[in-house]
Amino acid sequence: MELNNLAELYIDELKDLWSAENQILKALPKMIKAASAQPLKKAFRDHEQLTKEHVRRLERIFSSLDASPRGKKCVGMEGLLKEGSELIRERPDPDVLDAGLISAAQHVEHYEMAGYGTVRTWARLLNHGEHVQLLQQTLNEEGDTDKALTKLSETINVEAEG
Repeated sequence: MELNNLAELYIDELKDLWSAENQILKALPKMIKAASAQPLKKAFRDHEQLTKEHVRRLERIFSSLDASPRGKKCVGMEGLLKEGSELIRERPDPDVLDAGLISAAQHVEHYEMAGYGTVRTWARLLNHGEHVQLLQQTLNEEGDTDKALTKLSETINVEAEG
């Protein structure tokens, strides 16, 4: 895709986010299975449901733009998720794995927050008022997930100290 203006860059970044969200949906079941702490499993299950809603919101935005979300792979998210997969394959102590999974998940959340904050700003500049609201809602949910993971880490990280 040739990027000649902000509107084209906006669609390109939305495609990147759609790809990222779908990659997360594929990774979350593995993270749920790998986690040992029940509150962490629940947090990942909850985030899986939220992620499905994030995909639906993005698809709603694409529909209003008469554009397809397909055609781009988010290599940034691919790398972040690969790091989490490598941690799981290393089979550390369960408490250490849980602490590492929280860290990996927070890296993902921060990456998403950066992307959603950017496209929300561009949507405002491009006068896509409904998009601004949808993107802000997702951005808020990503921030809430990050805060919940931080709270979980306060107990899980202590258990990992061993």
